[in-house]
Amino acid sequence: MRVDCRSRLRPALYGGNRRCAAHGNAAQTPRGDHTRQDFIDTNVTGTLNLLEEAVAASVEAFVFTSTTSVFGDALVPPPGAPAAWITEEVRPIPKNIYGVTKAAAEELCQLFHRNHRLSVIVLRTSRCFPEADDDRLKREAFADANMKANEFLNRRVDLEDVVSAHLLAMDRAAALGFGRYIITAETPFRPEDMAELRRDAAAVVLRRIPAYEAEYARRGWRMTPGIDRVYVSAKAIEALGWRPRVDFQRIVTLLAAGEDWRSPLARAVGAKGYHPESFTEGPYPVA
Repeated sequence: MRVDCRSRLRPALYGGNRRCAAHGNAAQTPRGDHTRQDFIDTNVTGTLNLLEEAVAASVEAFVFTSTTSVFGDALVPPPGAPAAWITEEVRPIPKNIYGVTKAAAEELCQLFHRNHRLSVIVLRTSRCFPEADDDRLKREAFADANMKANEFLNRRVDLEDVVSAHLLAMDRAAALGFGRYIITAETPFRPEDMAELRRDAAAVVLRRIPAYEAEYARRGWRMTPGIDRVYVSAKAIEALGWRPRVDFQRIVTLLAAGEDWRSPLARAVGAKGYHPESFTEGPYPVA
């Protein structure tokens, strides 16, 4: 999926407020309908073009939408090890062309801050898309709403919270200069939970948010057996003054009240899909 960033940037580059928010747009995973060069053209060359235009127009703030996918192999600890506690200090080890090109675009952002004093904020967003998961085994094991609710424990964020993070990043960019921040729902977990979380996630969730058990039982939902990584948004919350509204605790509360836990924006946007046609193995062909 691609979006023409030029139309979004034109008011910022040439308008009165001189702010620029850039989105690198490509699939979440290597897809069979895009070549590796497509990813380079969009995520690397496209970002470079936007950065150069931003400098030329004396833009005050450049916000780059990155992804937690840049962490790649750093997200999966070896068998028997505790779950990975993923903060901005974890070194990315990209595992596919998407992660490599997004990581390269991040480095371009830092380079332009260093050499041109462009104020740049990189937001590594976790999952916010409403489309079905590309993993067939997960789709077969969990109802879609059940799986997405589980992911708010460690790797998902509501779309409205993503938008609010971008708006705050534009406001804070000049003061911060440069920064990379993980944008994800606040997790109820703590570092001391990581060993047990890997082998028995339900026990840890029950201890942290006991109300979930009755609501899940009422709906016939299940908790994932184990969790292998936890994204941590503490740095973004502190630096940007950001406060994500949707987290697992709120989801449980709204489910118990019979309400939709998605934000109004997430409901309004809905699922757009990746293709007009459908594929046997998932929402898009995975390379």
